[in-house]
Amino acid sequence: MTGVHQFVPALLPRDATGDHTLALRDTFRSAGWESEIYVEAAHDELIDQATYFERYPERAEPGDILLYQLGTASPVADFLLSRPEPLVLDYHNVTPASFYEGWEDHTSEKVTLARSQVAALAPLAVLGIADSAFNAAELRRLGCRTTAVLPILIGRDGWVDRVDERELSRLFADHGTATVLLFVGRISPNKAQHHLVEALWLYRRWYDPEARLHLVGPAVTASYAEAVFGFAAELGLEGAVRHGEHLTPAQLAAWYADADVFVCVSEHEGFCIPLLEAMASDLPVVAYAAGAVPETLGDAGILLDDKRPSLVASAVDRVRHDPVLADRLVAAGRGRLGQFGAAATRARFVEVLGALAAGRGVD
Repeated sequence: MTGVHQFVPALLPRDATGDHTLALRDTFRSAGWESEIYVEAAHDELIDQATYFERYPERAEPGDILLYQLGTASPVADFLLSRPEPLVLDYHNVTPASFYEGWEDHTSEKVTLARSQVAALAPLAVLGIADSAFNAAELRRLGCRTTAVLPILIGRDGWVDRVDERELSRLFADHGTATVLLFVGRISPNKAQHHLVEALWLYRRWYDPEARLHLVGPAVTASYAEAVFGFAAELGLEGAVRHGEHLTPAQLAAWYADADVFVCVSEHEGFCIPLLEAMASDLPVVAYAAGAVPETLGDAGILLDDKRPSLVASAVDRVRHDPVLADRLVAAGRGRLGQFGAAATRARFVEVLGALAAGRGVD
């Protein structure tokens, strides 16, 4: 029997890579394959779903395929370098260290290590799976001979039907009819939230003096997060920039439902799941065309080749005051979502891994 076993540095709840890993495990089992999850660490909520990676050798079987969910540095990478089984990399991108220089030395060192591990593993992998062509190109540059582009399984089917109405009412009571700009993503230098603060300042001067900016995501780079909110205070925007953290899925859906425009000026994205969440929430998108953003967004938003705050502010105002344009973007987003459907993605994973197990080439 085919065995496709996943390795992941950390298995976490309410986490994109964690959800993807669990969904793949269930997909492989539904195909009749053996499939377990091996980890360096697991959250208490999921500890019964995982086994520590050091135990794999005692369970190894002939014909096993090892699939590594690669997005951060981990001893798991060194372990896999020593294994004889066919290795598949499911690559979710690692942010370049240059974004963290001057902000957090330990984070810069960690991502440098992670990228060196990608470079070591890529030439050994029999297949590199990437959730975007942007990521696949990076794997090929590092020596991965065969790649396939398969979207991440995000598990958001029907999630907008579970909006936390109390949270939605609370948000609206705070800002009323003011324009709300939303960005979802960890507060980190590569996400460039400071440019969103600048865009809000101009938007309030030119278009709506009561406009708000909602930033949702963990403050993973503490020094940068402090700088972002300190910058907002210096511009007189302290009460206009709100931070949402540790939200339940239903609360997150409420923050999307409350917003008027999703705005992304990130400088490095390997896929950008929040773009799909915005589409699922019928929220128009304005985004800077960096990394994988253009291929994820497609025609479902306004793509900017420059992220000057003045240009961002004017693009947001255009969406706000052109209902025909806004409706067209929302409709395009609904159509775009169909290309990332979970059922098709699961079937494609089975097809690709099945071909590999049978010794056939991957199309």
